[in-house]
Amino acid sequence: MGDSRVETISRLAQWRIDNFGPCSYKKSDPFKVGIWNWHLSIEKNRYLYIRLFPEPSRVSKEQPPLAKFVLRVSTTAANRKPYISPIHERLLRTCEDFVWPVDSTFLGRFIIDVEFLDLKICPMNGGEAGSIWPSDGIMQSVSAQNALGCLSRMLNEHIHTDVTIHTAEGTLKAHKAILSASSPVFQSMFLHDLREKESSTIYIEDMSQESCMTLLSYLYGTIEQEDFWKHRLALMGAANKYDIADLKDACEDSLLEDINSGNVLERLQEAWLYQLNKLKKGCLMYLFDFGKIYDIKDEITNFFRQADRELMMEMFQEVLTVWKPV
Repeated sequence: MGDSRVETISRLAQWRIDNFGPCSYKKSDPFKVGIWNWHLSIEKNRYLYIRLFPEPSRVSKEQPPLAKFVLRVSTTAANRKPYISPIHERLLRTCEDFVWPVDSTFLGRFIIDVEFLDLKICPMNGGEAGSIWPSDGIMQSVSAQNALGCLSRMLNEHIHTDVTIHTAEGTLKAHKAILSASSPVFQSMFLHDLREKESSTIYIEDMSQESCMTLLSYLYGTIEQEDFWKHRLALMGAANKYDIADLKDACEDSLLEDINSGNVLERLQEAWLYQLNKLKKGCLMYLFDFGKIYDIKDEITNFFRQADRELMMEMFQEVLTVWKPV
């Protein structure tokens, strides 16, 4: 039958009915929108009943569509007012899940349009349905990935670099704009009449070339987790020195994750040096609340010989808080 074919373009499906009698039923051929094949059907009784449903298949069973759509019924006559449905949003599995009764006497030739506003996949095991079409969030993600790729090339291929960084072991190239946007300290260097502005050179000689490259990778958004873990302490020092707050927070959270008897005193010293209250509290809890200070008696003796007096007072206060006479 010639009038069972449905034409589609983008998110619109159009079914042209050439000959529909007073007591008829028609079902369209399958048409594809999204990942599903669909059918439209019409049935004339007192009303004109229009159904939209996915073709029975493994896809429609395991990933049933949650469809948001509008229907429009119109004749080929120029002056005939179309019938437009409200916006429907339905989980569609069978031909009984959606029926739109149109109170009209459409006979002969007419057109049914279905405009899909959104199509979401409903997981069988529950959970939130996700759209099959790109959304603002997906587009932003694609854009962000592209931007990171460009930044990575700028750093690794030295594209229009305009500043040289001298480390303890060698030099690196970077961009004043990226450094300035990431750190108010760097920004100040290039704004005021300092030697860094005049020579386009920065000296970061308290970092190795590798750890400084890891710092740049963080600022350019291309850092690898393995490199971050390897250079956490150096990154913490740089974040504190150059006032990179988000990196400082990330380092503190990371250093808090793997406190053990072998590093707790070093971490406590770092926490005191860089005023990391969460890390300091975590180290003190590990030592005193959990009693791990007894596992490092020799190390703690050497630590007390070199520790800052105020830090020792805090540790003593922690002892008094934890210790409860029997």
